[in-house]
Amino acid sequence: MKKILFMFMLLLGLSTSMAQTKDSVQQKVKAVVTDKFPITRVLNLTYESNTGYSYSSKYQGLDLPKTKVESMYQAGGSININFLKSRTWNLGTNIGYQLTSVNSNRLDPTTQSITHSTHQYHYHYESLNLTRYSRLWGKIAFYTATVAANGSEKAIERINGILSATVVLKATQEIQMAVGLIGFIDPAAIIPVFPTFAYKQQYANGLILDVILPKGAYLRKEVLRNGRVSIGSDLNSTIFYLHDFQGSDKVYTFSQMEINSGLTYEHNLGRSFIATLKSGVKTIPRARIFEKNKPQRDYVWEASPGPSFYMNAGLSFNPFAKKRR
Repeated sequence: MKKILFMFMLLLGLSTSMAQTKDSVQQKVKAVVTDKFPITRVLNLTYESNTGYSYSSKYQGLDLPKTKVESMYQAGGSININFLKSRTWNLGTNIGYQLTSVNSNRLDPTTQSITHSTHQYHYHYESLNLTRYSRLWGKIAFYTATVAANGSEKAIERINGILSATVVLKATQEIQMAVGLIGFIDPAAIIPVFPTFAYKQQYANGLILDVILPKGAYLRKEVLRNGRVSIGSDLNSTIFYLHDFQGSDKVYTFSQMEINSGLTYEHNLGRSFIATLKSGVKTIPRARIFEKNKPQRDYVWEASPGPSFYMNAGLSFNPFAKKRR
């Protein structure tokens, strides 16, 4: 899900290619994004810390002792580059890494003893993305085909494919709107094809409504000279692989869907740097573990975590951004 949502943002952003081309179709697509705070960032570094929360879980239908996560943090980064381009297409890559560290306590109901554990998980992903720009029914359209891989520190665990198509219905100074479809070839996919929708409207008082479904929705307001405050929610996920789950020699996938709601502050530091600070409440509708080559619906473990507070700090760099006056 994380890669799928990224691809939709990449289609709408295209910030790298937009800064390097003079093609008229691509210049019109540029109206969908903002120069000061682009959706897609060339180099992005993030660190997130979560407060404690409890969760109940089941393994193969059997209840497990309740677990308390004392703390959890994630650190990672990504690089998004279009390295080949023409007037009608771009070839680019997306490479990323995330470290997840979890400290937890589990109460044994029989002995009433507490078992403390600390685990770290490494997750990396890579993709090759080909995007073509054209017109469909007189509207600007662009299509992307992606070959993606991801894995752990031990190996590349999964390779899948993504196909997407987006049509820009409107692109004026005040309103930008686009619709599309995303489909992927992956046995773990819950829904093989789903629609996407993006809508941005700028109001006279400086407020901006920014909706990218199913990614999220925000109400934004530029403050001071180079800052922006946003309130809203976005959909995210945590994914990594398990090589010793319950003593098995099989490789399992941990997949957790997350909804982050709260405030975001971004500040353009000049010289192509943007600092970001987010904070709010994280809710987790679903967390599952399943064999990596099987559908997610065939999960062997499922948890129902409680909400927690999160704090996320990020720094991005875009060498192709326009200089701020």
